[in-house]
Amino acid sequence: MAKDRMSGAEIVLQALKDQGVSHIFGYPGGAVLPIYDALFGQNDVQHILVRQEGGAVHAAEGYARSTGKVGVVLVTSGPGVTNSVTGLTDALMDSIPLVCITGQVPTHLIGNDAFQECDTTGITRPCTKHNYLVKNVDDLARVLHEAFHVARSGRPGPVLVDLPKDIQIAIGSYIPPARVVHKSYKPRLKGDPVQIKRAVEILAQAKRPLIYAGGGVVNSGPAAAQLLAQFARVSGFPVTLTLMGLGAFPASDPRFLGMLGMHGTYEANLAMHGCDAMIAIGSRFDDRITGKLAAFSPHSRKIHIDVDPSSINKNVPVEVGIVGDVAHVLEDLIKFWKSTQAKPDAKALKAWWGQIDGWRARDCLRYQNSETIIKPQYAIQRLYELTKGRDDVFVTTEVGQHQMWAAQFFKFEKPNHWLTSGGLGTMGYGLPAAMGVQIAHPKALVVDIAGEASILMNIQEMSTIAQYRLPVKVFLINNQYMGMVRQWQELIHGGRYSESYMDSLPDFVKLAESFGAVGLRATKPSEVDGVIKAMIECPKAVIADIMVDPKENCFPMIPSGAAHNEMLLGPADKREQPISEDGMVLV
Repeated sequence: MAKDRMSGAEIVLQALKDQGVSHIFGYPGGAVLPIYDALFGQNDVQHILVRQEGGAVHAAEGYARSTGKVGVVLVTSGPGVTNSVTGLTDALMDSIPLVCITGQVPTHLIGNDAFQECDTTGITRPCTKHNYLVKNVDDLARVLHEAFHVARSGRPGPVLVDLPKDIQIAIGSYIPPARVVHKSYKPRLKGDPVQIKRAVEILAQAKRPLIYAGGGVVNSGPAAAQLLAQFARVSGFPVTLTLMGLGAFPASDPRFLGMLGMHGTYEANLAMHGCDAMIAIGSRFDDRITGKLAAFSPHSRKIHIDVDPSSINKNVPVEVGIVGDVAHVLEDLIKFWKSTQAKPDAKALKAWWGQIDGWRARDCLRYQNSETIIKPQYAIQRLYELTKGRDDVFVTTEVGQHQMWAAQFFKFEKPNHWLTSGGLGTMGYGLPAAMGVQIAHPKALVVDIAGEASILMNIQEMSTIAQYRLPVKVFLINNQYMGMVRQWQELIHGGRYSESYMDSLPDFVKLAESFGAVGLRATKPSEVDGVIKAMIECPKAVIADIMVDPKENCFPMIPSGAAHNEMLLGPADKREQPISEDGMVLV
């Protein structure tokens, strides 16, 4: 049982313990040494020492995304804070629940340009869901418990608690979480029954319906994914997912059309363009999904379910907006659907599926394989096939072409096993995120599908992986370019490859070995399976350097500013325009 009076540093540790925290990711410095001293005297919370604060936040993101728990970060003042900003912004964009505790100079020095002082509150206000500056030790326990509540409730996100050094040393009162109730932040969980009924009526009348689901389904918890699958079954409607939503609906289900958006499938994008009723569930209509806003899903009546009221009508006007947690709203939606015995026009729905099957027949993800050079799609396909059926596979990615190929070719059957930087597109995310996942799931197979440019941004975390003997696998799609930059330069900027070629890359096999890991390499297709099998079977961390075609581009692709029916399907494609004004294919 916790004592009532303790130091601020002890209050921090007791609050973490009472919040169920078992791991924190951090890096020490002068302004947080009292907390590190308190850490030394306990065994309930394990600290993971990263090699840079940005890596700490990404690791906490991986931990949170794979477990559904709040990730916790501890960093010092000044550069410790500023190094964390990218990760905090990433977590805000992708709705990842974090609590970041930052050291601050003593209160009497705030504003004096003291050593390692920065305006943490001002700097992080735009990139956190909420932030606090604690000026009284007796407020500390309440603030910490509130921070966890805000981070995990409603639309999840990062919350920062800035803690001056004198507050960490001062003696104050501790109060347990049960005695803390946030007075103002109480997100709505249940949707408006009238709006849910309207949504059911619209969907039941639809002749070309579509379910469009996103990361909000994952964030809502396992029940939300189960309810999404149940609604797809009872309605018979097709389902498409965003990049952040992958795994929220089984990829093997015949109702799944694949990913939507800039590098989404032909059938998903044309279904979005041609549908006459669309229900968006836990998704936010970002620009990589909508393409040209004026031409986005032009024929549909739109319904939007989101726990964040500010997301509704923010980018795309909708006919019915339902504020509430996805799981709660879907549960009520299914009840209304069944109680009203809703039955869409069976003939029209059959015709719609026939249209979709015609689009599927285009096989938009096909690529020209080679017997002499490794195609990146082939490498990821083989990784999927050789890990398929395992329940313990978690995939993180860096950002770029390899990220999109991973989204296209690696199939996820359940949520929380796909971790990527979606909203911010943060290069360097994948390696520390994989580290966080491995900490949370010690016996799992955790693979970072990486690019050689992205991984160098946080390659120092291989040292953390070595220290904690984490068997993280890096599957490096090495094309010696900043691949997505090169692709855009080729397609949009006349082939002027300005600063996108990497001509001083390390030997990744030797680099792995220098960190006590195992280095593997494949240079031709016949070597890929052997390298993957060796990587999976190795009990240590691995960097598998897969030397792929440097000229391969990622298709399908919706050019920037274009509509869903203006996709490029391959290198010879200029622009697809297969849709008539009523949303159907012109045959």
